[in-house]
Amino acid sequence: MRTLKFTTLLLLLLFAKTTILAQEQEHSLTVTISNIESNEGTIQVGLYNSKSSFLNIPYTSTSIQAKKGSLQIAFKNVPKGTYAISLYHDKDNNKKLNTFFKIPTEPYGVSNNAKGKFGPPNWEEAKFSILDKNTSQSIQL
Repeated sequence: MRTLKFTTLLLLLLFAKTTILAQEQEHSLTVTISNIESNEGTIQVGLYNSKSSFLNIPYTSTSIQAKKGSLQIAFKNVPKGTYAISLYHDKDNNKKLNTFFKIPTEPYGVSNNAKGKFGPPNWEEAKFSILDKNTSQSIQL
């Protein structure tokens, strides 16, 4: 009987710990994108979780059909941490940011509406923290 109580208690503790860990990762990020010029193409969005990966390899990414004006994209189950977002309006739907002499020719934006000086925005200007269950960013193209 004592072994059964111990086993039951152990299972309950393991279940409680698993539930708590799962809840810790139940954060969402809502990105509001404004100044979209047309319904053509898609909006490509990258979420980055480190300085070294910023503008190179996203932690996760998504795309959505462009809609003139503004729209929202949600990332679910994002762990707490520091992140940055880059996005662009892929008007010709070729899955890359078109440039001319390394200057973007398609509308783009970065978290905190960071603007680079003589180059792309840097991590320090673009980073933000996800600490609350619901975090939001507004980015203008």
